[in-house]
Amino acid sequence: MTNKKRKIGVVAPGSRMSSQVAARVQALVATLYPDRTPEIHFHPQCLASHGHFAGDDATRARAFLEIANDESYDAVWCARGGYGSCRVAEAVMRGLNEPARRKAYVGYSDAGTLLAGLYRAGFEAVAHGPVAEDILRDRGESAAARALAWLVDAAPETLEPTVGRAQKTAAFNMTILSHLLGTPLQPDLEGHVLMLEEVSEAMYRIDRSLFHITSNVQIRRVAGIMLGRCNKIPPNEPDFGMTEEEVARYWCRRSGIPWLGRADIGHDIDNKIVPFGGRNTETGRKSRTPAASSSWGPEPSFGRLRSNER
Repeated sequence: MTNKKRKIGVVAPGSRMSSQVAARVQALVATLYPDRTPEIHFHPQCLASHGHFAGDDATRARAFLEIANDESYDAVWCARGGYGSCRVAEAVMRGLNEPARRKAYVGYSDAGTLLAGLYRAGFEAVAHGPVAEDILRDRGESAAARALAWLVDAAPETLEPTVGRAQKTAAFNMTILSHLLGTPLQPDLEGHVLMLEEVSEAMYRIDRSLFHITSNVQIRRVAGIMLGRCNKIPPNEPDFGMTEEEVARYWCRRSGIPWLGRADIGHDIDNKIVPFGGRNTETGRKSRTPAASSSWGPEPSFGRLRSNER
C-alpha cells in the first residue's frame, strides 16, 4: 500500500461508456479510499458517440494518447470493451511517448488489442482485469474495486490465484487473441501461461478460435493454456456435443500445448487480474518483456522517440 494519491485516467478505445458509470465509480472510490482518495478522471470522449463507437477513430486515439502521454497520470483504465480498439491501435502505438511507459494499464475483452500492443512494446504494467463499466453489473462494485486495488496498490489479493506460481502470464478474450495473430500487435508469449476466456459465442466458434490460436507457431511455444469462463454460450443447433473444456483439451492435445486447467477470469464480476509478463518481486507488478521491433510502416518504433517529440 502506498500513501501517494494516485491519478487514474479512464478512456473508451472501443464502444461508448454508459453515462451512469462515472458517478458510480466516484462514489465507490470515496468509500474505499476515504483518506487518500485517488483522482479518477473520465475523459469526455468516454461519452462521445459515433455510430458503434465512443467517437470516431481519431477522437478515440487522441483521448488514449492524451492520458497515456500525460506525466501527471499514474494509470490508464479502460472504460469498457465492446469493439473498436483495433481501429485505433496503429495511431496509439505510433503516438505513445516515454511517460506512457511509466503507467499501469488495465482492461480486457476488446481492450486486449491495445494491451497486446503495449506488452509487445515492452510496457511494464499491463494487465487483464475489470473495466470501469463492470460496476453496472449486479454486485459489480466488487469487480471495479478489484481493478482499483491493483491500480492503486498493486494488491496481490486481486490476482488470479495461479499468477504467483507461473513464471510468466498473459490473458485474453479468445476471439480477440485469434484476430490478433499474424498482425503487428501479436506479442511474444513464449514461456507464458496463456489464459483464455469467452462470452456470447456458440461452441462452434469457440472451437474455431481455439483451432486458430493453437495452430499458430508462436502460440505453440507457450508454457500452457488455462481456460477461463465461457459465459452466455448460445445454443448450438444441432448440439455441439462437447463442452468448452472438452474443446480446449482437444486442441491442446492436438497441438502439443500443455493443458493447465481452469483460470479464474471471465466476463463477470469475478474476473481476476492477470498481469502480463514475469513477476517483479520488488514492485509486485510484472517485469518488462523485451520490446519487439515495430511493424507499423516506415516510421521508427515509438520506443525510440525522444520525450519531446510529442
